[in-house]
Amino acid sequence: MPFNDEKQCVGEDQPSDSDSSQFSESMASLSDCECSGQSFTSDSSSKSSSPASASPPRVTTFDEVMATARNLANMTLVHEIAVNESFELKQEVLPENSLVSRVKHIVHQAFWDVLESELNADPPEYDHAIKLLEEIREILLSLLTPSGNQLRNQICEVLDIDLIRQQAEHGAVDIQGLANYIISTMGKLCAPVRDDDIRELKVTGNIVEVLRQIFHVLDLMNLDMANFLIRSLRPHLQRELVDYERTKFQEILEETPSALDKTTEWIKESVNEGLLSLSETTLTPGAENSAKPSLSPILVLNNSYLKLLQWDYQKKVLPETLMTDEGRVQELTEKLNQLKIIACLSLITNNMVGAITEGLPELTNRLKRISTVLLEGMDKETFNLKEALNSIGVQTCVEINKTLMERGLATLNPEVEANLVGQFSSIKEKDNPIWSLIDKRIQLYMKSLLCHPNPQKGMPPMPGGLAVIQQELEVLGCRYANIVNLNKQVYGPFYANILRKLLFGEEVTGKTDTSPSAN
Repeated sequence: MPFNDEKQCVGEDQPSDSDSSQFSESMASLSDCECSGQSFTSDSSSKSSSPASASPPRVTTFDEVMATARNLANMTLVHEIAVNESFELKQEVLPENSLVSRVKHIVHQAFWDVLESELNADPPEYDHAIKLLEEIREILLSLLTPSGNQLRNQICEVLDIDLIRQQAEHGAVDIQGLANYIISTMGKLCAPVRDDDIRELKVTGNIVEVLRQIFHVLDLMNLDMANFLIRSLRPHLQRELVDYERTKFQEILEETPSALDKTTEWIKESVNEGLLSLSETTLTPGAENSAKPSLSPILVLNNSYLKLLQWDYQKKVLPETLMTDEGRVQELTEKLNQLKIIACLSLITNNMVGAITEGLPELTNRLKRISTVLLEGMDKETFNLKEALNSIGVQTCVEINKTLMERGLATLNPEVEANLVGQFSSIKEKDNPIWSLIDKRIQLYMKSLLCHPNPQKGMPPMPGGLAVIQQELEVLGCRYANIVNLNKQVYGPFYANILRKLLFGEEVTGKTDTSPSAN
């Protein structure tokens, strides 16, 4: 399955049967029940996990809350490592003038000042220095691979803390010599990216500054080691992600029975909308009224996923089953809103001055770039969209007139310019027909993409009016389809239980099966 942001749709790298069989089996059982009207049967039931129960609410203890938080944190971290190829740990950088930064600087400076005064005393005091050497030794040992026994023995021999203490008592300890050995050992263990740091350590003259910088470089080396382990573990986590997340979420659900409440509400909205649409269809004159309205579970679920692309993150919380992908879904939603506006602007321009700009792809691309730049940051609360749209309208008129003048043609008259700018500024007004049209067409395309059986053999046809954003929309659609595909694989059994209850009133009295399916 794809785990990066490239234009690679579901189906290009099909999940294994063991990864996806539980979701497909759950959906198949739903479809069978939809057609036959018979009750569901489940051979994976042993303990109730229904999100809605008639039993009184259970009191959750503090330990259960903490266990749930740990499970959620672990699941989120594993998910991020597996799906985000660029994920890595980074060194914390505090704001320069923040209180935390100032306090940290003062405390650290006081420590190194004390150390310097001790080493410069007559006779020198080595208590703090020896503690630092002991800590450095432990860090160096932690960076060794299991096969590095020879270097391990050498480090323990040279940095023998008991021996160093005895030498300190007789004033015979060579701090500079030990520091040189530490730097040499760090050079053997560090990644190539740290070679410059090691060279700087070798030319630093002040012993206190040397020790200070040694700890700084060791922190970076620890970070490098952690990121190396993350890269090494990623392929394994990707293979095991579906079963791991499903198992962890089941544990969360057992500790917190309400952990699917938001998810149930999310799916219920699509169910209600679907039933309303079906009831309106059956009331239409000439429609067949004898058949009982029924909804396709897969269609309901896909419609629920489409709702996420119009989610109001300021007012609503995402379903629990999408929390690990919240940042990615929100990013795609914001980008999609920008693409909608660009498509609207292009459609308005073509309708008003299309006869003039037809056959000028350079102008079209230039106007698109201007719109993209001026719409940057439109997701921020401080962004003034109406003002940005007005600016885009003015700049569009300037570019069109410039192109017309270059070709010896008459420029736009003031009335056309004012009309163009006015239509740009009103795009986001309620019930704007251009916005509604583009939004419906994008929703239609995204729905087709989610339902497409084999996208790698050909993308769904692009609806009219979206050519200007076709490339970006295809990439965005594939990224979203990848998220949806993985989410279905992980949470398919939970969704199936919810849909059984919402669509057919079937109480699911069993624990969701989280074990890997046999091929």
